[in-house]
Amino acid sequence: MHVPCVCMRLSRVGLTLRSVLGLGGVLQDQQVELFSDERSSRLAWTHQQARPVPTALAQVDREKIYQWINELSSPETRENALLELSKKRESVPDLAPMLWHSFGTIAALLQEIVNIYPSINPPTLTAHQSNRVCNALALLQCVASHPETRSAFLAAHIPLFLYPFLHTVSKTRPFEYLRLTSLGVIGALVKTDEQEVINFLLTTEIIPLCLRIMESGSELSKTVATFILQKILLDDTGLAYICQTYERFSHVAMILGKMVLQLSKEPSARLLKHVVRCYLRLSDNPRCRAREALRQCLPDQLKDTTFAQVLKDDTTTKRWLAQLVKNLQEGQVTDPRGIPLPPQ
Repeated sequence: MHVPCVCMRLSRVGLTLRSVLGLGGVLQDQQVELFSDERSSRLAWTHQQARPVPTALAQVDREKIYQWINELSSPETRENALLELSKKRESVPDLAPMLWHSFGTIAALLQEIVNIYPSINPPTLTAHQSNRVCNALALLQCVASHPETRSAFLAAHIPLFLYPFLHTVSKTRPFEYLRLTSLGVIGALVKTDEQEVINFLLTTEIIPLCLRIMESGSELSKTVATFILQKILLDDTGLAYICQTYERFSHVAMILGKMVLQLSKEPSARLLKHVVRCYLRLSDNPRCRAREALRQCLPDQLKDTTFAQVLKDDTTTKRWLAQLVKNLQEGQVTDPRGIPLPPQ
């Protein structure tokens, strides 16, 4: 029997950060294509442009949408419905309200998530299981990113169902895809820059989860996790929360420092961009002790020319880096020769 499979086939599969991760402009609406075979996989980035859906075709698709939503309620027809709806979520603007308000649909999606918890520990998750649950996650991402359903999505604490996936550490492709898609749901939430999203996330363990992925995940997972941390820091409440205690601040600074060291060995311009922005935001903290601590732990690689070649054409990140250095120099005590004195 043929089993629908979205992204784990040993063939060419296209994933977009807009459609799968819901991050839109985070990485300039680029398209990531996964080329997989038995020996290797690689990521290639190309620009994507949306194409309008013809009216007649849209009407036909809409009838099918209603059918597939109904089919989510039946275990026998759910897998194919998940696959088809995940393909169509970009072309149906009001899919999120349709999913949220249709009877039993969200319960069915949550059932898909809970059903694979036993495969997490011990880590026995298969490619087929990962594909199926990621299709369900893609639909939840659709609900999370829609303004009409986002508040209810948070009020129901649905993101908490995804956290067990972010706790996983297996490096196999099914688990990596599961973590990446789960991060995409959180990324879709923080992209909105809404206060209720930050307030909700600060009551959960999302910051330590992101920090762990930033330290040991794949490049793409690190990028999305760092973006989430960046968006939390850019909110005044989030910045105050992280800088409230030395333990929180030092943990974030330590992980960012490790990332800079790793990036000096394996450069990634887009990941470095998010790391620098996090450092810059930390330097905005008005508490002198926090700024002094950041001054002491800022990696030398951000002060010298280590990343000059990587940032050669990235004027924005170079400007952020210059502002970071300037921020840390302000208020620094020096001796008569202009040499910085150690903190008292």
